[in-house]
Amino acid sequence: MKRWEERMQDYQNALKSLADGLIENPNELEIDGILQRFEFTFELSWKCMKDYLEKEGIISSIGSPREIINLAFKHNLINDGENWINMMLDRNQLSHLYDNNVSRNIYLKIRTLYIKLMEDLLEKFNNLN
Repeated sequence: MKRWEERMQDYQNALKSLADGLIENPNELEIDGILQRFEFTFELSWKCMKDYLEKEGIISSIGSPREIINLAFKHNLINDGENWINMMLDRNQLSHLYDNNVSRNIYLKIRTLYIKLMEDLLEKFNNLN
């Protein structure tokens, strides 16, 4: 199995785990767990984009998440480049965050927007595969 296929399987599993955790009325501990799952799933998402772009000969193995997201948008892997960038910024913010209000706002974006963007990416990859 090639690296892209292996990472895609990991991404699919992580996304399912993230979606399964998005329950109604979660407690604080459950929200913290979702934020951790989100960070992990986001990392896999942009790395899958990178692997696919490499596989297609569009890029070499170098590229920051922002560069990869921009290229993925340019090559129609994703439809909403602006919100993918916002997702990246929120993911980065979680890594250095100690503000409960900000983290809860990011959690709401995960529930209402980011999960859909990630599911759309998986669907796109499945259609390309």
